[in-house]
Amino acid sequence: MEVTIQHLGNVKFEASARGHRVICDQPPDNGGSDSGMTPPEYLLVSLGTCAGFYAAQYLKARSLPSQGMEVNVSAEKARQPARLGQFRIEVTVPGLDADHQAGVLRAVKACLIHNTLINAPAIETVVSSPVAALAG
Repeated sequence: MEVTIQHLGNVKFEASARGHRVICDQPPDNGGSDSGMTPPEYLLVSLGTCAGFYAAQYLKARSLPSQGMEVNVSAEKARQPARLGQFRIEVTVPGLDADHQAGVLRAVKACLIHNTLINAPAIETVVSSPVAALAG
């Protein structure tokens, strides 16, 4: 799995994967033009859509309707180091009984992004600076 990020100037970036593209920007009060979501918002999107996918798969496997399902993800900022310190995922599925609500909860907790955040991955960071070919 891989994405490519291109700097578009100022604090605006374009991310692409498998032919899909999204813009990442900052609001004006943070130096941007607000033409896209911020990186933390994309993290919440990733967590929420993953949770929704797992919930939908649970419902589909049991022939339960998923119409009206909604996922809301929020996060609180923490400091030292700057990060998102607490997440809340709320999945709303109309008409579920208590047993299926518990099943959806189990399914959402099995989500790839949820598990990635719960079990901190190793992150390798490399900075490179290719040398431009000399004109001869």
